[in-house]
Amino acid sequence: MRTQKTSSFSAQEQPQGIRDKIIEAVLPEIPFDGWTWAAVEQAAVKSGYESTMAASVFPGGLPDAHAHFADLADRWMFARLKDIDPETLRVRDRVQMAVMARFRSLYPWRDAVRQSATFWMMPTRAGRGGKITWRTADRIWAWAGDTTTDYNRYTKRTLLCGVLVSTMLAWLNDNSSGMIETEEFLDRRISSVMTIGKAMGKAKSFTNSKMGRNKHE
Repeated sequence: MRTQKTSSFSAQEQPQGIRDKIIEAVLPEIPFDGWTWAAVEQAAVKSGYESTMAASVFPGGLPDAHAHFADLADRWMFARLKDIDPETLRVRDRVQMAVMARFRSLYPWRDAVRQSATFWMMPTRAGRGGKITWRTADRIWAWAGDTTTDYNRYTKRTLLCGVLVSTMLAWLNDNSSGMIETEEFLDRRISSVMTIGKAMGKAKSFTNSKMGRNKHE
């Protein structure tokens, strides 16, 4: 019996679910076909839709597909963390555990991650790529319990963006058992940025204190 394909949303199926299916279907093909729009359309067909469904759920084309892959990776990360109570961990351990959970969930798709990273490195796409990395950093800090709204919020997320990018590069070249090299690299990077973060916090506190005194002199 021939499978019926559709190019429109059903009442039961939401766009995000369709996007998930298409991305999950394209990932195994990327080592052979690369991240191409033709591959995404074929993945839509493989998922039981008309090829035009790809354009319906990814109206921005390939950039939207790459962006959704990153969003899906974030959700895979949280699926791995669902039984973890972050309150039982130190803050640095919460962040480290979340980052490693993301890389572990992406391990079968390292080639897709490598090609996606290259895609976002293009100057015309770097801005959006940076926002996507920021989104991941923001989600990790939120899970870790950070609720700050002052400059510390942006400092923490900016520093974590750097950690995510540098650790990804180490992870892409890690052939160690259990990704131990990636975990050790991440541990060093987190130690480094926490030191920087504390120094920046002290500097900001000192500056604010000095400005406050000057106002009353």
